[in-house]
Amino acid sequence: MSKPVKEMMIREYQEMLGDHEDALVIGMRGVAAVDNNAIRSGLAKKEIKVTVVRNKLFGKAFGETGLAPLSEVLVGANALAYGAESVVEVAREIVEIVKKFPDVELKGAVLGGVLFEGEAGVKALSKYPTRDEAIAQDVALILGPGAKLVASVKGPGANLAGILKAIEEKLEKGEAIAKV
Repeated sequence: MSKPVKEMMIREYQEMLGDHEDALVIGMRGVAAVDNNAIRSGLAKKEIKVTVVRNKLFGKAFGETGLAPLSEVLVGANALAYGAESVVEVAREIVEIVKKFPDVELKGAVLGGVLFEGEAGVKALSKYPTRDEAIAQDVALILGPGAKLVASVKGPGANLAGILKAIEEKLEKGEAIAKV
């Protein structure tokens, strides 16, 4: 392959991935063409793109970015899966696809410059919370103690209000109230 063609492919990889700093590497060898098309179209509906990459050109294109650690898992024929809200969502979708199409090989993923290597790494990544889920968990952690405090402060007042309401009802009915 000539140098201008390689440079063109490197630019194309950089344009396709744009500002994505997180991605997942899968092996599609052994997957039938019909299944490959089904996988790609299913992922496309979820805004996940799959691109076959040449290993050395990928290394040259992203050697100085957050995707650089993926070079360690780029052996043989590879496809890069990226997109959606985060690589965690991509990992979840790919893990589900592997259940239906076991020929898809999970090679690795990168999140924030950290490499999750092999099938175990990708499955572990798929269990991470997404950004929105993490924010919701943080908000719950922050608000939880405040809600307990409000309940503790409100509790005795609610009990007193209940007692006063019972006394009021008895007085309205003309019943006598026993002294304690």
